[in-house]
Amino acid sequence: MSDFPWLSVLIALPLLGAVAVSVLPRDNEPLVKWFSFGVSLVVAALSIGMAAGFDAGGDRFQFTEKYWWIKEFGIHWALGVDGVALVLILLSVILVPLVMLASWTDDERSGGVDVPAKRSVKTYFALLLSLEAAMIGVFAATDVFLFYVFFEAMLIPVYFIIGHYGGGAARERSYAAVKFLLYSLFGGLLMLVSVIWLYPLSNKPVSEGGLGHGTFMFEELRGLHVDPTTAKWLFLGFFVAFAIKAPMVPVHTWLPTAAQQSPPGALVLIVGVLDKVGTYGMLRFCLELFPGASKWATPAVLVFAVISIIYGATLAIGQVDLKRLIAYTSVSHFGFIVLGIFAMTSQGQSGAALYMVNHGFSTGALFLLVGFMIVRRRSAKITDFGGVQKAAPVLAGTFLVAGLSGLSLPGLSPFVSEFLVLVGTFSRYKVAACFAVTGVVLAAIYVLWMYQRTMGGPKVPAVEGMKDLTAREKWAVAPIIAIIVAMGFFPQPVLHVINPSVKETLARVDRHDPAPTLTGNVAENGARP
Repeated sequence: MSDFPWLSVLIALPLLGAVAVSVLPRDNEPLVKWFSFGVSLVVAALSIGMAAGFDAGGDRFQFTEKYWWIKEFGIHWALGVDGVALVLILLSVILVPLVMLASWTDDERSGGVDVPAKRSVKTYFALLLSLEAAMIGVFAATDVFLFYVFFEAMLIPVYFIIGHYGGGAARERSYAAVKFLLYSLFGGLLMLVSVIWLYPLSNKPVSEGGLGHGTFMFEELRGLHVDPTTAKWLFLGFFVAFAIKAPMVPVHTWLPTAAQQSPPGALVLIVGVLDKVGTYGMLRFCLELFPGASKWATPAVLVFAVISIIYGATLAIGQVDLKRLIAYTSVSHFGFIVLGIFAMTSQGQSGAALYMVNHGFSTGALFLLVGFMIVRRRSAKITDFGGVQKAAPVLAGTFLVAGLSGLSLPGLSPFVSEFLVLVGTFSRYKVAACFAVTGVVLAAIYVLWMYQRTMGGPKVPAVEGMKDLTAREKWAVAPIIAIIVAMGFFPQPVLHVINPSVKETLARVDRHDPAPTLTGNVAENGARP
C-alpha cells in the first residue's frame, strides 16, 4: 500500500469528522462525544499503522504525496514525513483521544467561577477535531507555503477554544485569546514575507543561484544559493515566528496568560503539540534552508535559550496558579529544546527532537491531572489545595510520577532527552551547558514544592470530600504514564527513527560532532584501539 495517500486521509478524517459533528443533533451530547472520540481513535489507529511501515533506513521522506494546488505560483499539495515529523504526528494523534476522554464532563465548565453554566459540547469537540487535522498537516507538509497555511490554520480553533471554553471571566478569556492571536499573527506575517520571498529567489536562473523555476517545495529549496545578507533576513522571518510559537523569552508572555484561561484538556494540545511547531520549524526550515544564517545566529540563540531555561524555571517557583506554573516550566523546557537544536551536534539535536515528544507526554499528563483537580476543587490556586494525597491517593501518586518526569528523573522519559541535550551542548558550548544545568536544579525546586503544597501537609477543609480518579480519568492518563515510563527505559526505538533525519540536518549545515579531546597518558601514548 505504498501508493495509499496515508497523510491526506489522516488530515481529511478529523476534518470531515468535525463537519459531521457540526450537523449532529445539538441536544444529543453523548452521541457527539462518542462520535468524536471514535473518529480520533480511527485516526490514531491509522497513524500507528502508517508508522509501522516507516523504514528508518530508507528514503528520508516517506508516504509522500505531491499534487498541483496553485500551479501559477508553484504551490503544491505536498506531504511526506521523516522521522521527526512522524513521531510528532504520533504524539498528536495519541493525545487527542485522551484529551477528549479527560474532557468528557468538564468541557462545559472549566473551573472558573464566572464561567457560564452551559456551553456547546458539539462545537467544542468539533474544534478539537479541526485542530487535530491542522496539527497533522503542519508536520506533514513538504511544501513551505502549505506549511504556512496549516501553521496559520491552527490559530482558528485555538482562538475559539480559549475565548469561549476557558476559565475565568469573559473579559479575561477574550484578552487571553486575542493576545494569543496577535502574537501568533505577528510571527506568522513575518514568516509569510520570508515564504513569499523564496519564490522569486527560486525563479532565478541556476547561474544566479536559483533553481530556474519558482517553487515552494522544501527539498528543492534546499538547493538554493542565497547571498548571506538575504539569507539572514529570511532566517529572521522564520525564526521569530517559530520563537513566538515555541515560546522563547522575550516573546513568551502569551503562554502563561493563555494557559491560565484555557480549558486544561485543550491546553494539553496547545503546549504539548502546537508549541512544538516552533522548535520543529527551527530544526526543519531554519537550519536546512538557511544553514549559513543559522550558524551566524547561533551565539545569540544560545544566549536566549539559556535565559529561557533559567527565567522560566525561576518564575515557575513563584507562581500561585497551577496552570501558570506548568506554563512557565514549559518555557524552561523549550529553552532546553532550542539549546539542543542550535548546539548542532548529533546528541544535542537527537535529544531536542526526543524532548519534543517527551515534553508533550510529560506536560500533557500534568495538565490533565491539574484539570481533574480543578474540576473537583473549582479552583486552580495552589493555596486552595493541601493534603490531597490523603483524600485521593491515586490522583496524588499519578501527579507525583508526572511531576517527577517534569524534573527529568532518571527512569522517566524526559531524563534521556535532557541528558542528550546537555551532553551534546557541552561538547561544543561548555559555558552554555553549564548555565543550562541550573535549570535542572530549579526544576527540582518547583516540582517538589508544587507537590508538597498541593498533595502533602494537612488537608484543607475543602479537600475533605475530594473524590479520587474515576475509571474514565484513569483510562485518560494511564496510557501517558505508561509511555513516560516505557520511553524512560527504552528510548532507542524512537531515537532509531529520529537519528537519520538529524544526520541529514547536520550534513546540511556542514556540522560534525567535535572530536573527543585526549588528555593524560592517552594523549601521550596514542589512543588505544
